[in-house]
Amino acid sequence: MDKIVYILVFLTAIGMMFVTFPDGVAAVSLVFFISVPIIFLIRQTVSAEDGKVLVQIFLIGLVLRLIFGVYLHVFQMREFFGGDALTYDAYAQRILDVWMGAVPAGDPYYLRATSTGTPGWGVNYLTSFIYLVLGRNILAAQSFCAVIGAATAPMVYFCAHKIFGNKRVGTVAAVMVAVFPAFIIWSGQLLKDGLIIFLLVLAMTMVLQLQEKFNYFAVIFLLFSLFGILSLRFYIFYMVAIAVAGSFIVGQSSSVKAILRGFVLLVVCGVALTYIGVTRTATENFDKWGSLESVQRSRDDLSRSGQSGFGGDVDVSTTQGAISAVPIGLTYLMLAPFPWEMANLRQAITLPEVLVWWALLPLFVYGLLFTIKTRMRGAIPVLIFTLMLTLAYSIFQGNVGTAYRQRTQIQVFMFIFIAVGWELRKEKKENRLALRAAKRRQIDEYLKEKKEKGG
Repeated sequence: MDKIVYILVFLTAIGMMFVTFPDGVAAVSLVFFISVPIIFLIRQTVSAEDGKVLVQIFLIGLVLRLIFGVYLHVFQMREFFGGDALTYDAYAQRILDVWMGAVPAGDPYYLRATSTGTPGWGVNYLTSFIYLVLGRNILAAQSFCAVIGAATAPMVYFCAHKIFGNKRVGTVAAVMVAVFPAFIIWSGQLLKDGLIIFLLVLAMTMVLQLQEKFNYFAVIFLLFSLFGILSLRFYIFYMVAIAVAGSFIVGQSSSVKAILRGFVLLVVCGVALTYIGVTRTATENFDKWGSLESVQRSRDDLSRSGQSGFGGDVDVSTTQGAISAVPIGLTYLMLAPFPWEMANLRQAITLPEVLVWWALLPLFVYGLLFTIKTRMRGAIPVLIFTLMLTLAYSIFQGNVGTAYRQRTQIQVFMFIFIAVGWELRKEKKENRLALRAAKRRQIDEYLKEKKEKGG
């Protein structure tokens, strides 16, 4: 298996460079430069056997994303799958032009690209740095996103293992993140979605680490992930911050030492975020976009865009209206696109994935109930964040395509609970088979003993 994976990686790299030359050469070089440290960290963090499996999962996820990215690049399908990539490309080039002195710093397009009030401004800067090193190369930028998207799979393993201490649960969750089509689509492009998902899992994993023991590196990575999330999608920052605060307050232990550690961590994170300007930026964005009236305007635009809008008559500008929007919003967020409502090719190609996703939901419920009963304290940050983001998107969403896209930010944690449900079901089946075999042995021994006595 190991050799097959490495051969597949090699063939993908060669094919990518050949088909997309010369951009592909720079893109593959960037992928190699980033992937090697990731593989090294994976192998240093877990045992040799587990590291081998996680590296394979990472590489398979990476190959799938790179192949999808090459398809987008060669056939110019970015507008079809995610037109935002072209916007980030244009913004990044304008920023680079200003850095190089080709365009004055007062250029309106540059000011819009670098404004912290512009959604996703972090992607603009990230892409600019890539272009600064490699030149304007959107394939390289999206390949960077592909590496981060693939790295989310082993990151999910670490997060799940922190909560449940079960390698099989972590492995199953990692595999689903690596190969699920929605994750390949949204993290295989120059989009912020894959970056957000990775940072969310990183933040939750660092919180779980800090609950166990104070670690300077964990604090640094937590602050990095919070800043990154703010630069990509500001309102998620608030939800993560609340989940972090809640987990530190509740903690994994009720001892005085654990409570003091949580309090100190909250103070350190708060001071650090204030110092680097995160809280100021977050407040400015919240004042601009955080009211129910702003949410209603955005939702109304989404519900009227294209042929995939829903709930156009719902008004969420009031508290009562927002609450009333949750049932229909939650239904579409978790289940859409529905097969009987698929109106275009983009929705139709998701049908196999949607059916698989529906089939996995009972396992999610099973795993979630088990977690609440047995691992509630350890899973607090993940549970708080997942619940808050689910409710927020249920109110905000008014478009099937956007719901399908942003559902991945919730699915990444739902996969952990699905993996728990899968393992519980598997263990029950194994126990039934073992019990049946034991009974059969008892019967055989009884019959043998009876026969011997009769003889």
